[in-house]
Amino acid sequence: MWSGRETAFALEPTGDPLFPQRLSIAGGPRGCWVVLRYRGAAVARPLRPMLRLIRADGRGEDVVLPGAALGAAVWLGYLPADLREIQLATDPRGGFELERVGVRHRASLFAECLWKRPLRFVPALYNDVRRDERRFRDILRGACGATPMRRYANWRRDRIRADDGPPVACPVALILPARRASAARVGETVRSLRAQIHGDWRLVVAWDGPGSDPALADARITQRVWSAQATLRDLTSGAGAVGLLLPGERLTPDALAILARALMAPEAPEMVYGDEVINSVPPVPRLKPDWSPDLALATGYQGAPMLVAGGLLDRLGGEALGPVDGVRARFGLGVTRAVQADRVAHLPRVLASVPPPSAGASAAQADALVRSGAAVLRTEQDGVDLLWPLPEPAPLVSVVIPSRDRLDLIRRASEGVLNGTAYPALELVIVDNGSTDPDVLAYYETLRRDPRVRILSWPAPFDFSAMTNAGVAAAAGRVVLLLNNDIAVLRADWLEALVRQACRPEVGAVGAKLLYADGTLQHAGVVVGLGGRAGHILRRRPGDAPGHLGQMRVAHEVSAVTAACLAVEKHKFDAVGGLDAAAFPIDFNDVDLCLRLGAAGFKTIWTPRAVVAHLESTSRGPAVGPARLRFEREAARFVARWRDTIRHDPFYHPALSLTTFGEDLE
Repeated sequence: MWSGRETAFALEPTGDPLFPQRLSIAGGPRGCWVVLRYRGAAVARPLRPMLRLIRADGRGEDVVLPGAALGAAVWLGYLPADLREIQLATDPRGGFELERVGVRHRASLFAECLWKRPLRFVPALYNDVRRDERRFRDILRGACGATPMRRYANWRRDRIRADDGPPVACPVALILPARRASAARVGETVRSLRAQIHGDWRLVVAWDGPGSDPALADARITQRVWSAQATLRDLTSGAGAVGLLLPGERLTPDALAILARALMAPEAPEMVYGDEVINSVPPVPRLKPDWSPDLALATGYQGAPMLVAGGLLDRLGGEALGPVDGVRARFGLGVTRAVQADRVAHLPRVLASVPPPSAGASAAQADALVRSGAAVLRTEQDGVDLLWPLPEPAPLVSVVIPSRDRLDLIRRASEGVLNGTAYPALELVIVDNGSTDPDVLAYYETLRRDPRVRILSWPAPFDFSAMTNAGVAAAAGRVVLLLNNDIAVLRADWLEALVRQACRPEVGAVGAKLLYADGTLQHAGVVVGLGGRAGHILRRRPGDAPGHLGQMRVAHEVSAVTAACLAVEKHKFDAVGGLDAAAFPIDFNDVDLCLRLGAAGFKTIWTPRAVVAHLESTSRGPAVGPARLRFEREAARFVARWRDTIRHDPFYHPALSLTTFGEDLE
C-alpha cells in the first residue's frame, strides 16, 4: 500500500465545530489516491476519524476512516478531480496523530487490484471509463484497501504502536486456575505478566493438585491448590481490579496499563475488556463488539483481556468459582448477569494472544447457563441459543404488508403468513397502494373471506413509511410485524422466534435471517456506517456462515435490522413515533426507527431462528433518475442525524472495513 510517493502535509484549524481541521497535502493532488497512516488512543466507544471532501461546487462528502485496533491505522481513499478542500474530524478525547501521507495514482491501484483481486479489475475499469466515480472508487478500495481476516499477520505489520499513556495507580489481582499438565503454558502466561508496563499486579496460580512450580518463584506470585469453594474474595482480597487468565493466554506488554487506565477513567466502569488474537496458523483476530449481553450469554466472548472492579467486584466476590474446568464460562456468566450495561467499557485494541478454543468451550457455556436456570435452545460449535419465554396466551401479532399489484408476490407472502406459519394468533393487514391488476383485486376478495385479514386502501403516491404507519395504526395486535410483499416463508416457526424476542421488556426491534433465492445471506443485521450510511453485513455469503465470533449462529444485539421483516411491540413503535415519514419516506426509515428505539432504551436483536426468503426490492426495482436523487436526499438526512453512530456502530469493530460487506480488516 505504501508503494506511492510520501508527501508533505499540514493540519490547520477551520473553525467548523464538526470538522475542526483542514488537511493540506503538498502539490494539491487531485484525481488520484491518498494513503493516510495515523495513531489512535485506546479509548472506549471511539469515534472513527472522518474526512469531508469538499468539491468545487461546494458539495461535501463525508468519509469514515478505520479505527486503530493495534495503536495505528492505515486508510486508502480517492481524491476526486474537482476536490477543493479536505476537512478532518477526530475523536475529541485526543490520541489522534497523523504520521504519514502518501499519494498514489490510479494506474498503480489498478495494477494492485489485478494482482490481489483479479475478478474486480474489469468492473473497476468499466466504472472508471463510464465515470461512475462511486462504484469505481468502492471497487478499488475494497480490492486494495481491505484485507481478509485470514491475512491478519500481514495487516498488523503497519499498525502496531505501543501505548504511551500515563500510568495509573490500580492494584490488579489475577487468578490463573491450571492443571499440572499445562505447566508449560502457565509459564508462557507468567512471562507475559513479567513484561507488563503496569507493574502493580499479583497473580494466584491455583493448581489442581498439591505442589508448586519453582520456575514461577516471584514475590508477586502465589501458588496454591484450587478449591471449588474458593471465591474471588478469598483469592484477591484488597485488589482494586481482578481478572481471570487461563494457561497459555499472553497479554501484550501494555495490556494491564491500558485496562487499568480505563477502569480509572471518569466514567468509572465496573468492567473493561479488550480484543485478542488466537495463536494459530494463520493467527485469527477476535475483534469484539461493545457490550453485547445477549452475545455474551450465548458465547462468553469477553475472553482474556478483562478486568472487573468497583461494585461489580463486591457483588461477585462471595460467589464460589467452582471446578477448574469451565471456570471461564462461569466467571463470564456471573459478570454478564451482574454488570450494569452502562458500566462496561470495551477497548477496541488487541491486548492478548490466546490458544485456540477448546472443543468443550461451547458445552461449558451451555452448562453454566443450565446450572444458572436459563433455558438453552441448542448448542452450536461457537455458542448456545437461548429460549426466551413466550407470553401465555400467545399475544396477537399483526403482520403489516404494504403492496401494489404483483399477484405472484402478494399471494406468496399472504399464503406463507396465513397457511405456512405455526404461530396461533395473528392477523394480516395489507396496505394496498392503488392496485389495478384485476387478478390482484380478485385475490383480495378471496382474502377478505378470512376473518384474520384486513385490506386498507392507500391511493396516494408510494410512501413506505406512511403506508406502514397507517397499517400499524389499524393493527389490533400487541406485536406488529413489518413485512415486505417480496418475502417467502420457509419455516413454520419463524414468527414465534421473533415474538419471543420482541416481548422481552428491554428489546425494541427484532430482525430475521433473510436469504436470497439461491440460499445466500441477504440480511444478518445492519451495520451503521457500512457503505458510508448503513448496509447489510455478509451479503451473498453462504446462508450457514458462522460469522465473526460465531455471531450468525446465535441471537445478538445489532444497531438495526431491515423492515423487510421486523417485529416490535406496538406500544414501543408508537412511543418513538413510528417510522419517520417526513424525513425517510422510502429509505433508511427502518434503520432510523431502530436507532430511535435504541435512544429510548430498547435494544435491537437479530435472530437466526427466524428464517425467511427475500427477493430484495423486486416490486420497486433499483433507484435511478429522480428516484436516485430522492435516495441521496434521504441518505444526506440520515448521515446528518446519525453521524456519531456512523462513526462508531457499537456492534461493529472500528478496525473492520466499511467499504466491503463482509468482515474484512481495513
